[in-house]
Amino acid sequence: MSRSGLPAHVPDVPGAAVLVSRIPLDRGHAFAEHTHPAHQLAWAAAGVLRVTVADTSWVLGPGRALWLPAGVPHVTAATETAAMRGIYLWPGRCPIDWPAPCVLAVEPLVAALLEHLAGPGPATPERARAEAVLFDRLRPARDAGGPGAAVRLVLPTDPRARRVALALLDDPADDRDTAAWGRAVGAGERTLSRLFRAETGVGPGRWRTLLRMRVALEQLAAGRPVGVVARHVGYATPSAFVAAFRRETGTTPSAVLRPAGAAPPDLRRR
Repeated sequence: MSRSGLPAHVPDVPGAAVLVSRIPLDRGHAFAEHTHPAHQLAWAAAGVLRVTVADTSWVLGPGRALWLPAGVPHVTAATETAAMRGIYLWPGRCPIDWPAPCVLAVEPLVAALLEHLAGPGPATPERARAEAVLFDRLRPARDAGGPGAAVRLVLPTDPRARRVALALLDDPADDRDTAAWGRAVGAGERTLSRLFRAETGVGPGRWRTLLRMRVALEQLAAGRPVGVVARHVGYATPSAFVAAFRRETGTTPSAVLRPAGAAPPDLRRR
């Protein structure tokens, strides 16, 4: 750990409000559950990240980042190779103070600013101006357009609903309806639907769709063809999968992993 209490790979820039480091992650790499004294943005400039807080997980493509308030225990992992950025925002110097994890849009300007702020260097007036612009541009994904995908999935805690969820995690293509799942776990159809809605915010069918999108994102990050991914997550045709993917994410499988700031400009040369 550095003297700031952040990991040693984070550059030490005394007086800075935002610290950014470049962290290449190998396939399957995971950071065990941990906390930070600063707010964090979990973002991969390329590849896909999975971030877990208690029973809730997010899978994020390059167009999305997850805001993690200071002190929130979390696990960060990459199922495939990813170019993660360690982004830390000091509570005393950052005007943003969202109290719970939330998904943010990473537009090209935000991506370029984060690259500009990466690495060591003095806390100059130029840096302070770049930080101020970054704070102005950070916003929840629902308030900003642009391609990008983030899938939030909550595991239910009731043993019956959790058995269904774990079975679908093993086989997202399982197409049993809620009544069939209820018979399998000893719960009525209405009971199972009520449990899922109460504990995850969505019904069993929608939960399965979200799971399929999460698995699809990770499969696409592995370079698997759309047709193969479609079959793996339970769609009869690639076109049906692409339509569902677009409905859920607002973008297409071919665009979702495109870097948010492809070839970002070097702001220091301007």
